[in-house]
Amino acid sequence: MNLPNKLTISRFVLTGLFLAVMFAEFPGHETVALGLFSAAGITDFLDGRIARQRNLITNFGILMDPLADKILTCSAFIAFVGRGYMPAWMVVIIVARELAITGLRLLAASKNLVLAAEGFGKHKTISQIVTIVAVLTVLSFPQWGAAGTLIFGWEIAGRPWSGWVAELSKWSSVGLTLLSGGIYLWRNRELYLCDM
Repeated sequence: MNLPNKLTISRFVLTGLFLAVMFAEFPGHETVALGLFSAAGITDFLDGRIARQRNLITNFGILMDPLADKILTCSAFIAFVGRGYMPAWMVVIIVARELAITGLRLLAASKNLVLAAEGFGKHKTISQIVTIVAVLTVLSFPQWGAAGTLIFGWEIAGRPWSGWVAELSKWSSVGLTLLSGGIYLWRNRELYLCDM
């Protein structure tokens, strides 16, 4: 198994650890969750980059890399709903899009086709990762003492600036999720419309 695929698999492991920490009740668990999620996000960046640079692109990577992304981000968003950090309706849109695209990939696989990730999908994934990191940062920075408050806690209109960034990120993620899902379904419509 090559290095990019190992990094992809590590993202599944980090997702499990992240979820365990998110629902744990120990001091600073949000900061630990932020560290685990950030590490998983870095593996997402590295596996694709290394695969392209070293010509290590495999069918396993083409299929499992986006699946690992979906499991990581959906797990985080669902955990946010469970903890009361994000409205359920936003997460329903995000998860529904991911399920629809995964279904499309499975349909393609049944026809011996592999659908690679597209540009809009990558932008969507980046926006979701930024949103999750922003929300976790807002939850974590009070645990970082005076330095955390100084950097992330200064207020705009009675709210920490990092809170505004997190809120804007949520809306951006939902918008990009809808846009990228619609484009992906439209571009691959022959897969599910050909035998209607």
